[in-house]
Amino acid sequence: MATVDTASAEPHAPLAPPHSCTPPLQRPPSAGVPGQPRAASLPGPPHSPDVPGQPSAATLIGSVQRAMRLLETVAAHEYGAPAKQLARETGLALPTTYHLLRTLVHEGYLRRQKGLFFLGDAAERLSSSGAQQKRRSTVADTLAHWRDSIGVPVYYAMYREGEIEVMCVADSREAPAVEEWADFRETGHAHAIGQCLLSQLDEDARRDHLARYPAQSITPYTVRDNHALLRRLARMPRMEPVVERQEYALGTVCAAIPITVGTTAATMAISLPAHQADRLLPAAQRLQAEIGRHLGALMPSISI
Repeated sequence: MATVDTASAEPHAPLAPPHSCTPPLQRPPSAGVPGQPRAASLPGPPHSPDVPGQPSAATLIGSVQRAMRLLETVAAHEYGAPAKQLARETGLALPTTYHLLRTLVHEGYLRRQKGLFFLGDAAERLSSSGAQQKRRSTVADTLAHWRDSIGVPVYYAMYREGEIEVMCVADSREAPAVEEWADFRETGHAHAIGQCLLSQLDEDARRDHLARYPAQSITPYTVRDNHALLRRLARMPRMEPVVERQEYALGTVCAAIPITVGTTAATMAISLPAHQADRLLPAAQRLQAEIGRHLGALMPSISI
């Protein structure tokens, strides 16, 4: 597999003290955390002792339970439902149903139109947030799996609204992520993630980015200026890994795999200590193969 190695042959300044590399913005745990048990919706038998982890009868709020039951029932009716039908389907008394419906409409969780009730804006926002969290969790779990199977920290980043954003990082004590010692958005020219994302942009977008964040040397190995970086980006083969050696941080080597889905420019990347540089390309090749096998399943979550 061809790779793009952006390292200079020799440093162009004396070596500075070692730093660390990419920023751990969001870290899934080293091992999966089991989901929390759902609270029981009904209390146990009368006079039965409380079960650890389950609420007693005194802790359950009946009006909240009834309101949630109404919301779930309304959500099942795409074209809306009248109050009497909702009362019948939930088993609630009609006066109670009317009272709860008025409250839910007032709070924005439901809306009423021509006698029918639909989910309101507040409920839609909850649904949207839940879907986003699920997409984020899917990416985080996938990165954590690759971290453990390949034995390296794994990063996911996007180019969004003119900025380089590291969305998720999976690392562990055995495979630690490197620290953000210089603002990561402003130093995209110096690290593999930034170079990989910039390589996916058109010429105008690259120049716009560099006009806001001009290239400058931050280690002896960093590209010197915008012109040198633009020449390097123009030579990069499409969809091949980008390798960077000590350009962002001395003592660290990185590789980034380009991911382009529609108009979304994204990347999965890894980092290693420089003394393990011989592991970088094999690890990058394994990551690229894994991405190829799972990209279809990840596509719905790729723009978290």
